[in-house]
Amino acid sequence: MTQPHDGDPPDGLGLTPAEWGMWQAFRTGSTFDLRSPNQHRNDPTGPHPWGPERSVRARVLALLLLEPPPAQPGRVAALKLNGAYITGTLELAGGTIEPFVELRNCRFEQEILLPESRFTTLRLVGCAIPRIEAARLHTEGDLHLPRCTVARGIRLTDAHIGTDLLLNQLVVRKDRNGRSITADGLSVAQDLQAELIESYGELTMRGAQIGVSLSLRGSKLRNPHGRRALNAPQLSVERTVYLTPAGVTGSPFSTGTTPPYGTPLAPAGGVRTQRFECEGGVRLDDGRFGDAIDLDQARFTMAGDQELSMRRIQTPELRFLCERTQGGRVVLSGAKVVNLVDKSTSWPGPGGLAMAGFSYESLIPRGHFPLARRLEWVAAATPEYAPEPYEMLAAALRDSGEEEFARVVLLAKQRRRRETLPLAGKAWGYLQDWMVAYGYRPGRAAVWIALLWAVGAVFFAHHRPEPIKDGEGPEWDATLYTLDVLLPVIDLGQASYWTTHGPAQWVTAVLVLLGWVLATTVAAGASRLLRRN
Repeated sequence: MTQPHDGDPPDGLGLTPAEWGMWQAFRTGSTFDLRSPNQHRNDPTGPHPWGPERSVRARVLALLLLEPPPAQPGRVAALKLNGAYITGTLELAGGTIEPFVELRNCRFEQEILLPESRFTTLRLVGCAIPRIEAARLHTEGDLHLPRCTVARGIRLTDAHIGTDLLLNQLVVRKDRNGRSITADGLSVAQDLQAELIESYGELTMRGAQIGVSLSLRGSKLRNPHGRRALNAPQLSVERTVYLTPAGVTGSPFSTGTTPPYGTPLAPAGGVRTQRFECEGGVRLDDGRFGDAIDLDQARFTMAGDQELSMRRIQTPELRFLCERTQGGRVVLSGAKVVNLVDKSTSWPGPGGLAMAGFSYESLIPRGHFPLARRLEWVAAATPEYAPEPYEMLAAALRDSGEEEFARVVLLAKQRRRRETLPLAGKAWGYLQDWMVAYGYRPGRAAVWIALLWAVGAVFFAHHRPEPIKDGEGPEWDATLYTLDVLLPVIDLGQASYWTTHGPAQWVTAVLVLLGWVLATTVAAGASRLLRRN
C-alpha cells in the first residue's frame, strides 16, 4: 500500500461505502449514522441480520484510531459511530488512541482487545459485544459502557480510569472462568456507577480503589452456583457504597442519557423503583469506606455455605437496612463502625449471624427495635457464649444515656455465662440472680437484709442464746444480735458473747451464709460500677 495523501485512506485498503463514509465523518468529528429506518432492525442484540451496507471492518477502525488522518480544517477528529456492524476483532492492545471514541448501538462480530492501551475518553453505549479484554487499560477521561450487552465477560484488571467509570444498565454474562466482570486492582479517580446492571457470574473487584462513590443501585447480581456474586475484599471507596434501590420508569435512564454522578434515583410521580438484588455470596472483607455502606432495602439470597461477609471493614456508618437475608450467614467479625443504623427485621436469626470482635459506637435504629429484640440479635450472633457482643451493646447504650438498659444487657450476659458453668457454678449463679440479680439490682440486697433481720429478730426474741460466760458481755438484744450475725466483717459486739444450740444454731448459720452471699454480690456489683466509671 502507498501512504495516504491529505487524509485519504491508503491505496489498496478497498473501503466499502460504509467505511468511506466513516472515514470522512472521522475527519470532521461528526457522527456517522448507519441505522435502519426500520427501528425493529436497530437492536444490536436482536435477531435481524445487519448487511454490508452497515458493516465496517475492525482493522479499518484500528487504522483510524492508531494512525489517524488529519482533521478537516477547523474541525476536531473523532470516531463517532451509530448502528454499525463491526466485523473481525478490534485489536488496539498497547496502542495510544488520542481521538475521542464514541460507538453507539453497534454490533461487534468478535471481541474487543484493549490490554495496556491508552485512551482519552472511550464510550461504548448500547452495544452488543462478545467480550472486552482491557487489562491495564488507561484512560485520561471516562470509560462508558452503559446499556451494553457483553456475552462472555469484561476484564478490567489493573485498569486506571481518569474520571468516571459508567456501567449503568449493562448486561454481562460470565466468561469461561465463571466471572462476569474481572476488575481486580481497578482504579477509578471519581465515581463508579453500575446502576441497574445485570451480572451473571462473579463480579470481582479485589483491591479496587474508587475515588468518590460506588453505586450498584437497582442492580441484579446472579451467581447462585458459584461461591460469590460480588467478590471485593480490600476495596477502598472514599465516600459511599450504595446497594440500594434505583428509579426505573421516568428515571434519567429512560431518556437514553447517563445521569451525572451522585444523582439519586428516588421515587417520584410515576417512578417505579427496583431494589438491589444479589443471588450468591458477597465479600467485602478488609474494605475501607470513607462515608458509609448503604444496604437500604437490598435483598440477599444465599445458599447455606455462602456469606454476606464484611470482616474487618472500617466505615463511619453501616446502614444495615436490607431485607432479612434468605439463607447463608452475615459475618461482621472484626468490623469497626461508628454508627450502626439498622432495623430489627434486617438481621438473620440464630446461626445466621457472626460478629465476634464487631465494634460500634452508636446505635441508630430505624423503626421499633425494643431491647428484648436487641438481646435476641446478640444471642443470634453468639451460639456459643462470648462476652464481647454484650459488653459492646452495653457500652453503646450507656454512651447514649440508657444506663438502665445497659444493666439489663450485662445481666443477660451473666445469665448466658451461667449456662457454661459446672453444676456448682450454676447453683451459685442462680442464687445470686434470684437474690440480687448479680449485683445489677443492689436494691434487692437491702430488701433481703431487712427481711432477714426482721425474721431473725423475731426468732431470737423467743429463742434466746446462752451467754458464753455468765456476767460478761452486753445486755441481750435480739435485734442487735441478728444484725451482728447477718452483717459480715462488721462487729457490733453481740455475736461473740452468745452461743446457740439446736434450731437456733442452724438459724444463725443460715443468716451468716446469706449475709456473705448478699455482701459478696453487692461488692461485685459495686466493683463493676467503679470499673465503668
